[in-house]
Amino acid sequence: MKISLASDHGAYELKERLKAHMAEQGHEVLDQGTYGPESCDYPDFGRAAARLVSDGTCDRGVVLCTTGIGMSMVANKVEGVRCALCHEPLSAEMTRRHNDANVLAMGAGMVGPELARRILDVFLTTPFDGGRHQRRVDKMMEEER
Repeated sequence: MKISLASDHGAYELKERLKAHMAEQGHEVLDQGTYGPESCDYPDFGRAAARLVSDGTCDRGVVLCTTGIGMSMVANKVEGVRCALCHEPLSAEMTRRHNDANVLAMGAGMVGPELARRILDVFLTTPFDGGRHQRRVDKMMEEER
């Protein structure tokens, strides 16, 4: 699977750990930054990662900041992105099954590295259930007028 990845400075260390984990599993990771622990603006990196999912370059995306809130807000502004903020594996499973989420947001200050890895693994391996959920996803993705 091809995965777009981004973080801000608050989640840089977690991003690097998850990038290595995904590579070990055979995923192709496109790292959109940040590339060090220096202070930066999360929208620049979150938007870049979400755009790679939106345009079909990547199958899924992962965006990280201290809480995950800012990155999830940024990612969800990109057309075609359904970003879910998850702090435990069940939410990651259900957002894939029912919402067909294509971007995962997590907060490095909310989850430790081991829990983040478990959440990520569930997100990457859980299929979309389709069926009645497709109708709901279609409604969710309709533009407001």
